[in-house]
Amino acid sequence: MGVLEDLRARRRRIGTVATSAFDGQQPALLFIPDISGFTRFIEQSGSPQAPFLVADLLEILIEANTLELEVNEIQGDAVLFYRLGPPPSARELVQQCRRIYLDFQNYLLLVEQDTDSDLAAALREMVLTLKIVVHYGRVSVARIRHHTKLMGHDVIVVHRLLKNDISGAEYILLTEGYTNTQPRANLARAFAWTRLLPGSTHYDYLGHTPYHYAYLSPLRLLLNAPSLPGATSTNEPMPGHSGRLKVRQSLCVPAEYALRVVSALRLRHCWLAGATASRFDVSKAGRLGTSYKVALLNGQIDFQTVQILRDDDGRYTYVEKISHFRLFPNALLFFHFEPVTERNCLLTLELRYGHIASSSRLIRFGQLRRLHRFLGQSLQELARLVAGGR
Repeated sequence: MGVLEDLRARRRRIGTVATSAFDGQQPALLFIPDISGFTRFIEQSGSPQAPFLVADLLEILIEANTLELEVNEIQGDAVLFYRLGPPPSARELVQQCRRIYLDFQNYLLLVEQDTDSDLAAALREMVLTLKIVVHYGRVSVARIRHHTKLMGHDVIVVHRLLKNDISGAEYILLTEGYTNTQPRANLARAFAWTRLLPGSTHYDYLGHTPYHYAYLSPLRLLLNAPSLPGATSTNEPMPGHSGRLKVRQSLCVPAEYALRVVSALRLRHCWLAGATASRFDVSKAGRLGTSYKVALLNGQIDFQTVQILRDDDGRYTYVEKISHFRLFPNALLFFHFEPVTERNCLLTLELRYGHIASSSRLIRFGQLRRLHRFLGQSLQELARLVAGGR
């Protein structure tokens, strides 16, 4: 066997090319959310936490997936998603863009609340936001060892469109490859909350490339208000409205002591209902940004510590992010500690979620009730734990 034949044989053993047409290409949606302001933020923020924040934001983008997109690659400040087959409707696509933008911005709002943090100060000065490029075309899909590689003209197009002539930094760009698959009336209805505008950019080798775009800025009206220590909150008798679940419990310990117990990773399984063990890197415990896992029933929940805030009246807010929570992507867990006396405090446990990953109304309703009950049972266990440890 010659050298060329040997290389081809090895290539066939290592990977395969999936095809559904004579040209070896398949129709696919290509979807790239890109963090605007990334390079300046990393270079000029001066915060050693900046790269870790960007990693968190990329994870937010991946978790906010409502279209069952596949992640092809992460490219520094952007994620290339794809989905083979027919394109989603304009309504479904807009829902995906709204979800990914709101989850991204709400997380930034949370980080910015720490007025003493260099990272928060850098965020306020150097705004991070999102632009989203959407294209529908044809791709070749190659399996190279354990990796999937997309190839073809349309992959080049979607990457080139990240650099365009649109003014501003937060928008959705739709190529004609996608808009030509949708009735004009459906596009108009889906973008009724903003304006869908025509545009184009000339690229070397690609030539004149027309597209439509819409600014995401109107969605800022839908962002969650910052949840500062001491902010007024009320119980919700029927959980699930406004993407929040809340339960309350009085604790017979000072607020600062209760905060230490809640933030002690080694104790989490002692009061979280149904939990049996906590796993984390002991050398990193106590740091913000620490990730840990809690074995729960037949699975596990992944947490990450995000923020601790305190006001002048001794009220605390402790925040954790929940990762890989299939039904509630990009969920955040808020612990609000409010002193009542020197020996007692009131703890409000609040779960915020962007959406519920199920199209079934019955499943959504049932899971909300189940989760609300789980949070209430956990707080009762916490109250027993701190009472016994006094």
